[in-house]
Parts: sequence; C-alpha cells; structure tokens
Amino acid sequence: MATESSRGLSDHVRGVTVTTLACLAGVIAAVVTAIVFGTDPSAVSTTTPLAVVAAFVIAQYPILYALRVDVSAFGIKDNLYVAFMTFALWFLSNTIMLSTGVSF
Repeated sequence: MATESSRGLSDHVRGVTVTTLACLAGVIAAVVTAIVFGTDPSAVSTTTPLAVVAAFVIAQYPILYALRVDVSAFGIKDNLYVAFMTFALWFLSNTIMLSTGVSF
C-alpha cells in the first residue's frame, strides 16, 4: 500500500480513469460535432469534424494530469490508446446520431 500512495494511482485505477475519460470525450465530441455541424446528409461529406475529435484528444491530457495520472510516463502505446478510444466512441456515437437524424 505504501508504494501505491507514493506513486499516485494504482495501475488499475489509472487504466480505468484513462479509459473512462477517453470514452466520455468521444461521446461528448460526437455531441459537439452534431451541434456545430448538424446531422443532415451534407454533414457526412466533410472531414472538418475530425478537428473536433483531435481537440478532444488533446484536451484530455490536462484533465488526466489534474486527476493525478502521470501523463509524462505515457508511451506511444498509451497515446495511441487514448486517441483510438476517443475516435472510436466519436465514430460510433456520431454514426448513430447521423443515422437517426437527431437534432439539437
């Protein structure tokens, strides 16, 4: 127990925190994309919403730092994981919103 308190978060809590934040960021990015760009068929043909996803990926690192996750120890695998999970949840959520025609 003493080693966990001196390092910060345990490995399990760190993994759950990173995964939860990445998934929530992806869903919120999809909602922001739907609000800003709409859910009509013309919104599908543009790649500009990917900038929103990139912004949400970058915005996660200060939040993770505030939650005491040691982001300086992130390797390429961790960074790709955060980006992929955010993109995957954005893609799924955005597809559902575009398919159902949700309007905000």
